[in-house]
Amino acid sequence: MSDVEVKQQVRKFYDQVGWQVVSDGFYQNARYEDLRPVSREYIERCHQRVNRHLVKPGKYLLDAGSGPIQYPVYLTYMDGYQYRLCADISIVALQEARKRIGDRGLFVVADVANLPFKADAFQGVVSLHTLHHLPIAEQKKAYQDLYRVLDVGSAAVLVNGWTESKLMKRWHWLERLMEGVGGWVARLRGKKPAEVTLVEKKEKGQNSVTKPTGTFVEKLDANWLRRELAGKDLQILVWRSVSVRFLRAVIHTPLAGKLWLKLLFALEESNPTYYGELGQYPLIVFRKKNGI
Repeated sequence: MSDVEVKQQVRKFYDQVGWQVVSDGFYQNARYEDLRPVSREYIERCHQRVNRHLVKPGKYLLDAGSGPIQYPVYLTYMDGYQYRLCADISIVALQEARKRIGDRGLFVVADVANLPFKADAFQGVVSLHTLHHLPIAEQKKAYQDLYRVLDVGSAAVLVNGWTESKLMKRWHWLERLMEGVGGWVARLRGKKPAEVTLVEKKEKGQNSVTKPTGTFVEKLDANWLRRELAGKDLQILVWRSVSVRFLRAVIHTPLAGKLWLKLLFALEESNPTYYGELGQYPLIVFRKKNGI
């Protein structure tokens, strides 16, 4: 499948499925997040990590692959900026985003790997769960292009997913065990445990790189990122160390789920680089200190 075909598929999915409202203001794509009450505080605190690194105040914040700005916490990223420019390949996403931010929003249908903006145009950049949709060669271009449009003295904050998480691989046995227990309990209740399969398929797709048959696949990990952004002021920190699949399988209210997530968050805070490099979702921060 060519790079163009990959992007066409992504656009079609989000226009026709992902950004369709299904109930209670949630989008169809929300099925791929853990929105249960037991995980809510942890998820919210992870989202707030983005705000720590943005340099405010500023005039323009670029939201690359903005989607519809689907969670309330996403709105806080624009605090301190005059305008939020939403760039996305989905016109449906931009129409939904306009409903949320109105006159403070600027909306452009654009490919994040080929941004139609001049250099040094934005005083802040955010991009969440967007670059993993791109083939590996396009991801390289996207990182470089986001750096290009970032203003001197400003920061870009990106959330992506590694091809493989060493931490999740280490704890895969627990995930599988709890999925088995959950399936057994579901069957006792007369329910079909299909949700885990759906999440598993999504995360496998998210953290793999689309490739032509028979070609070598570069692994998207911390070493790859440092190599591609060599010479730039780069930090790899933790956004969230565990996958949605792990959360849904292991974390439950009767098993002190909230307490375990408080402990996990504290561990992530104590060593953000370790959990960022080995966990599922890194928080990638780069700053532009000069015009190079």
